[in-house]
Amino acid sequence: MAERQTAKNEASHAHDGHGHDHHHGHAHGHGGCGIPKFDTRDLLIREDIMAKAKEIADMIYTSEEVSHYRRAEAQIKGNERVQSLIAQMKKRQKELVAFQSFQNQKMVDKIEGELAALQDELDGIPIVDEFQQSQSDINYLLQLVMSVIRDTVAKKLDVETDNTEEAPEECSD
Repeated sequence: MAERQTAKNEASHAHDGHGHDHHHGHAHGHGGCGIPKFDTRDLLIREDIMAKAKEIADMIYTSEEVSHYRRAEAQIKGNERVQSLIAQMKKRQKELVAFQSFQNQKMVDKIEGELAALQDELDGIPIVDEFQQSQSDINYLLQLVMSVIRDTVAKKLDVETDNTEEAPEECSD
């Protein structure tokens, strides 16, 4: 889910006027074949593509999968037992890091066992399972959308490549 939010923030940032202007005053480099080479920043300026990406993001945000996730997240945040277990796990994880730095394997093993027990208890709470499933559903949906975009572009590139002449032999990177 963090990846989704990061991607959404990056897409939003690229479209919010803080990105590069379309006329940014530098020439694109050209290789020996006359193929333009683009700086990564230049690839983020297509406003029509960014607008469609934002539209898709909004559609995903209003999907049933995201609604389910948000309901489960609210229940998780409001569940005292879940929050207590999470707090205990965070405390144990900090202790684990400290004992690892002291190279105290006996305490590391003890705390790892406690963490595993806390995780098992957390995983046994139905709302936690529901929350994790909703995260998985959203990640699947995002991966599916990305696959459709990637496969569609690849298919169109293959069609174009099949219909074009071969590049001159002296052309190289």
